[in-house]
Amino acid sequence: MPNKRTISVDIPIVAALVLLTDLFILVPALAATPIRSVLGLPMVLFLPGYALIAALFPGKDDLDGIERLALSLGLSIAVVPLIGLGLNYTPWGIRLIPILVSLSVFTFIMCLVAVYRRSKLPSEKAFSLSLAEVYASVKAPVSSQSESKLDRVLTIILVIAVLASVVALVHVMVTPKQGEKFTEFYILGMDGKADNYTTRFALGDNGQVIVGVVNHEYENVKYSMDIRLNNESLPVPSNVQSFTLDDNATWEQPVTFTPNSVGNNMKLEFLLYKNDNLTVPYRDLHLWVNVTRGANATE
Repeated sequence: MPNKRTISVDIPIVAALVLLTDLFILVPALAATPIRSVLGLPMVLFLPGYALIAALFPGKDDLDGIERLALSLGLSIAVVPLIGLGLNYTPWGIRLIPILVSLSVFTFIMCLVAVYRRSKLPSEKAFSLSLAEVYASVKAPVSSQSESKLDRVLTIILVIAVLASVVALVHVMVTPKQGEKFTEFYILGMDGKADNYTTRFALGDNGQVIVGVVNHEYENVKYSMDIRLNNESLPVPSNVQSFTLDDNATWEQPVTFTPNSVGNNMKLEFLLYKNDNLTVPYRDLHLWVNVTRGANATE
């Protein structure tokens, strides 16, 4: 009487983890929990590679436990960027949902291939997950006396390298890298474009531009603004004199000014100060304007 085939739990576990990760990413209420990050790490760093290894090596004797673990991590790190590269040439691009769907589909397909290939092997030769066997296969290369000292040393180095890689990757993913600190400062015409500025005025006429500030300083910043015409300050609206922005926040408003002197090619400056440091402007922009005494100045 033939032996019953042992049902391996590794493929169902992989499939369940993928579905659970999808759930915690796609459902808004669940996406706000830390569990999303906990599930997201193996989704990127382990599951695709493990499913691929399971499909490529369905036999129990094809690989030992350490080799499966190491190759699962290594292939995951290789497969995920390749999937991202492929998405870059599609209409969907490299965004969260397309990446999630692509990784899930790839992992499910590899799981199905693994199940099919294992079913073609005799039960005693097909790979199946048993915690006792996994522990024994991991321990055997380290403790076995039949192997040379060199093999045991190389195995230990491999284990240490795998663990170090996992720790390093987790640290990089959970610790946001702080980039360059800077502030965007720009002026636009009233049509919302960096063009068609009004540069000709009659004395006493009001001018208007759209001024924008974007905070990339990784902290809340208090900004102050001054407008000068030929180094003489002009009256500044109260909402422009001082305002505070959160990190990655944008401030964009129309700003009105009134030239108070006559001349050609005068420098109209917009000066931005940071955190009450009014000595030296943090950012500055300027336009060249003409102001006449007559009315109905042309643009």
